[in-house]
Amino acid sequence: MSIIDELKWRGAINQQTDEAGLAELVNDKAVGLYVGIDPTGDSMHIGHLIPFMILKRFQLAGHRPYIVIGGATGSIGDPSGKKSERVLQTMDQVRHNQDCLTKQMEHLFGQDGTFKIVNNYDWLSKISLLDFLRDYGKLFNVNNMLNKEVVASRLEVGISYTEFTYQILQSIDFMHLFDKEDVQLQIGGADQWGNITAGIDLIHKLKGGDAKAYGLTIPLLLKEDGTKFGKSEGGNVWLDPEKTSPYEFYQFWINTNDKDVIKLLKYFTFLDQDQIKELETAVATHPEKREAQIRLAEEVTEFVHGHDAVVEAQHITKALFSGDVADLTASEIEQGFKKMPSVTVSADKKNLVEWLVDDTKIESSRRQAREDLTNGAIRINGEKVTDTQAEVDPNSAFDGKFVIVRRGKKRYFLVRIAH
Repeated sequence: MSIIDELKWRGAINQQTDEAGLAELVNDKAVGLYVGIDPTGDSMHIGHLIPFMILKRFQLAGHRPYIVIGGATGSIGDPSGKKSERVLQTMDQVRHNQDCLTKQMEHLFGQDGTFKIVNNYDWLSKISLLDFLRDYGKLFNVNNMLNKEVVASRLEVGISYTEFTYQILQSIDFMHLFDKEDVQLQIGGADQWGNITAGIDLIHKLKGGDAKAYGLTIPLLLKEDGTKFGKSEGGNVWLDPEKTSPYEFYQFWINTNDKDVIKLLKYFTFLDQDQIKELETAVATHPEKREAQIRLAEEVTEFVHGHDAVVEAQHITKALFSGDVADLTASEIEQGFKKMPSVTVSADKKNLVEWLVDDTKIESSRRQAREDLTNGAIRINGEKVTDTQAEVDPNSAFDGKFVIVRRGKKRYFLVRIAH
């Protein structure tokens, strides 16, 4: 199966500029292709990840992927998908963001020389205003630019000249890579179609109508209920483990709806048709086992964070389900209990009843605290405590950083210890 046929099977192609020509090209040679990302933030989220999964598939099929970090374009802002002007970042912030994104890309694509990261600041910053207007601006028809969806959608509220010229700058990117690196294919989201075709038009004007340059976009990924994919209750699901912990990342995929899981397996994993068909059967015959969701979570978490992160996420998941939290590390506690009710108290030893009421406010009264203890409803760091005279020692577990209280079967509280 060719790479294009595989992408079709995965439902990962929205539009192609020349389907037959691209199919012939990828069968004939190792093709240079690229995806761009502007450093508007210091981390990608999983919505950003989709075109890079396509780029990774091309890499594994023996093609030559390029990643363009938009050090120049990111400093002015892409109008795509925005109803108002972007707030311009300082160049220091842009440089910080591009350094962070570069590290994420190196992790995802490896450092074995089979891909290349470039920064469009390296060539766009060298073009003078007069050269920009004479060599490129003259080749772009304003009427055509106004008809591009990314611009047309902004005409009612207005668009600055800065953002209006974005498509020219992105076109120069494609032209530069075509000319200097033999890059013939640009991949992007569905909203990038206008920018991609503008780049191909520029190449044809400068290199001739028979120049082999192609564009491919991916569909907007929607969930079964029609909502946009990629966010959890807490907002974006980030690739940066400091923003979204590996455990939270793993849990996001575990919680995938049965109706969405096969689609996401096709998009976000490198499992083959037979493996995914098996999981599709599992969803249909015994969905309660959630085999497809578990495999999805394992595959994507390993791709983004590595195997150790999968093991850690599974360890936390098992501990929370069973209530056996004593074996968790302080780091795992930080991840697993991040969104649970928490309070900060002193490190002093204290009578447990008083501590539950006065310090942590977990119990509403001493009477209720004694009753819950007597009934075996309180666990401290995974151990059931029934003695109303017992003391709590905040320094006894988890490096003295936390005490985990479970009240009843499912209610957990994270008590942080101040030192």
